[in-house]
Amino acid sequence: MQLKGIYEQNIYMNKKYIEELENLVKRILTPMQDMPFNVIIRSISGHSVLPFKKDNALLKFLEESFCEIGEAINKNGIKSNRPNEVGNKIEPIVKKYLDKNGLKAVTPQNRLGKKVSTGYPDIIFSYKNTYYYLECKTYNQANVNTTQRSFYFSPSDNFKITKNAPHLMISFRIYKIKSKYYTDYWKLFSLEKLKVDLKHEFNQNNREMYGSSSQIDIIMQKNVEKN
Repeated sequence: MQLKGIYEQNIYMNKKYIEELENLVKRILTPMQDMPFNVIIRSISGHSVLPFKKDNALLKFLEESFCEIGEAINKNGIKSNRPNEVGNKIEPIVKKYLDKNGLKAVTPQNRLGKKVSTGYPDIIFSYKNTYYYLECKTYNQANVNTTQRSFYFSPSDNFKITKNAPHLMISFRIYKIKSKYYTDYWKLFSLEKLKVDLKHEFNQNNREMYGSSSQIDIIMQKNVEKN
């Protein structure tokens, strides 16, 4: 009887422990909403999102640059199979015209001093010894009031934020004619007051899925004849 009691107690404790773990996981995975962007950036990078101080001379340079960028986009259009890729394709155009107007636009470096093209933010430029981070985006007017994801970034050990600076976003409204995209409007944002949501995801890499470290069960596999 004594052994049976201990056995039943262990089952109860294990069951309770598993339930507590499951509840903990559920709480961790609950999406978090309306988190201050400037607080998140500070906690990830150790650097502050500074307020954007409106300097008339800088605003003039930016206005000239973005108007010229819009004209450059519309000269030949941007060919893309996916509208989401258009933002990536305008990045070198943005750099070119910011440089042309003396704003020294380059790809940001990570903590190791390496320039990284992927990830937030796209560009860093400078004016009067002040640095500015700039993200390049495009959007479709038909989607402005939908919940489609339009801005995102991920924490990283080599995050590209290495300076205290204002964070800006240039976004071009685009439309499609045949296979090319054009723009008819642009907006420049300061991201200091942006609120962001956190949604967790589970993921795995190629090595664990297909390569030497894979432990998942293969049901069937077969070579396919090449033409």
